[in-house]
Amino acid sequence: MKKLKNEAELVKGAIVAGVKYAEKRGAAVFEPTDSASEKILYIYRLLVHDKVIQPLPENQVSQLSMKHKLAIWYAKQLPKDHPLL
Repeated sequence: MKKLKNEAELVKGAIVAGVKYAEKRGAAVFEPTDSASEKILYIYRLLVHDKVIQPLPENQVSQLSMKHKLAIWYAKQLPKDHPLL
């Protein structure tokens, strides 16, 4: 798994976009006290369930790999000339 350029910022953007996606879909309501790791896990599982992203093999699911997968998902939604890319 090769680290993306600006991956930390992409993960932050993916969390924001994923929270909006989940709340718009009516699948979840996030509280301000929810940790980033809880949000990452929920968003990853929701996107896999909705077949938006390919699932990782269960033995490879970790916080780091889920962050990477969400960063890729978010990067694909950005315009090609976005500063994070």
